[in-house]
Amino acid sequence: MKTLKELLIEFDACKPAREWAGDRTVEQFVNDCNKGTWLAWLAEKIELDKRSLVLVGGHIANTVRHLMTDERSTRAVDVCIAYGEGKASEEELEEAAMEATAAARATWQAAGLAAAKAACAASSAEASWAASEASSAEASLSAWTPIEANQKETADICRKYIGQAIIDKTNKLLTQ
Repeated sequence: MKTLKELLIEFDACKPAREWAGDRTVEQFVNDCNKGTWLAWLAEKIELDKRSLVLVGGHIANTVRHLMTDERSTRAVDVCIAYGEGKASEEELEEAAMEATAAARATWQAAGLAAAKAACAASSAEASWAASEASSAEASLSAWTPIEANQKETADICRKYIGQAIIDKTNKLLTQ
């Protein structure tokens, strides 16, 4: 049976996450982690279902909604949450992703940083990540808030919506 740390190494997790995992069990990792980015990353790596991932992404993006100045960004957040709850279609999600990506591009172009950030936003398949890129772009133009400031909040979101699913699926992978 593999350890969580071995699985994180196999998945090419960042060094700080691997070191922090140490000898923790999956349960300890999920329940004690205060970095939502690590939990969301792990959820994606273990391939949780798309609706759950988009729901969490929508709620995570919603934590920076106050920084979003483009309606396309906030609409994408709303569509992600609705999709995750089964209230929006794949087509609506794809449309919102394209709109949020366009919002991110426009904002980064205005900031003169189009190439790097627009490519990052464009590579996002989900509207929630595109909305996050858009809000990040908008935040950089106004009052930039370090990403670390809301890591605990986003970790709590991951635990609330997909914590047990991460634990169950990761433990299953460790025993294979």
